[in-house]
Amino acid sequence: MKTVLADLDPAALSQWCKQEGLPAFRGRQIFRQIHHGADFADMTDLPLSLRGQLAEKAVAQPVRTLTTRISRLDGTVKLLFGLEDGNCVEGVLMRYHHGHTLCISTQVGCRMGCRFCASTLGGCVRSLSAGEMLGQIFCANRLLAENTALPEEDRRVHNVVLMGSGEPFDNYEAVTAFLRLLREERGVNIGLRNVSLSTCGLVPKMRAFADENLPVTLSVSLHAPNDAIRRQLMPVAQTYPMADVLDAARYYVEKTGRRVIFEYALVQGVNAGEAQARELAGRLRGLQCHVNLIPLNDVPERGLKGVDEATVRRFLDTLTALHISATRRREMGDDIEGACGQLRRKILDGPAG
Repeated sequence: MKTVLADLDPAALSQWCKQEGLPAFRGRQIFRQIHHGADFADMTDLPLSLRGQLAEKAVAQPVRTLTTRISRLDGTVKLLFGLEDGNCVEGVLMRYHHGHTLCISTQVGCRMGCRFCASTLGGCVRSLSAGEMLGQIFCANRLLAENTALPEEDRRVHNVVLMGSGEPFDNYEAVTAFLRLLREERGVNIGLRNVSLSTCGLVPKMRAFADENLPVTLSVSLHAPNDAIRRQLMPVAQTYPMADVLDAARYYVEKTGRRVIFEYALVQGVNAGEAQARELAGRLRGLQCHVNLIPLNDVPERGLKGVDEATVRRFLDTLTALHISATRRREMGDDIEGACGQLRRKILDGPAG
């Protein structure tokens, strides 16, 4: 099996080069080239014979872009990424005033079973390696670099959110390795304060992550004000009660000094009433946090429907009146199946009829 060099940090890549009979300095050269999107054939500062030798034993770019869909509404780009084993995952590239944000996947599918999420419908095929997560950024950076209409400083990814398919903490070791690689100065060099990680609430991993000294923004998929409703939507709630999730969130705030974001998808007839808003505010009072309200994308396979704008506004106004920081998440890419898992599932299912 070939070695995925994007999985290796500079020291490990130099060590790999030494094991292959190459000077250690080649590792630094190769690391820089890989993280700037080059395949072996593009590494013209290496001898041609060496490039051929490397291609026989290793993989430089473990991810390729299969399809792109660009929203006519806001310019959001939905990307379908192909992996070396034939699997595929999704990413979403969004442009904000503070730069480009890429939403990446951490697993092929997901095994958490959240009822409102299309990514979990087929279960989890496998977890991604650190290099495969990075590879999604390499692909997006190549796409942006080709867009000469953009100012030069905008032709790269500035922010990363781990909110695509998969549960990041179900792939804990690879995700933490990815985060350490992400901030390498000779690599893509994205500071971890520009990274958000979303979890459905795997409490032991939340606590372990608080101790990692990786200052990312932690987003917790809460989606309910109490355990009874949460268990309807999220199987993980059977294992980790809401009180334990909130305690782990408090621990994260204490250890990092960073507020926690709670994601709350509003589901018609389930969790979107004023009573639920008031109960949620009571549970969160005193916790350094922000609530991100998400009008649900309908999931026909689950029989769940989103809410109208008036319901979103009432829920938001109730939280705000009770002194809970909250906003309605901006919807992007609606016309290109921007929600997680939709495009991959459509491609795998093939054309209807």
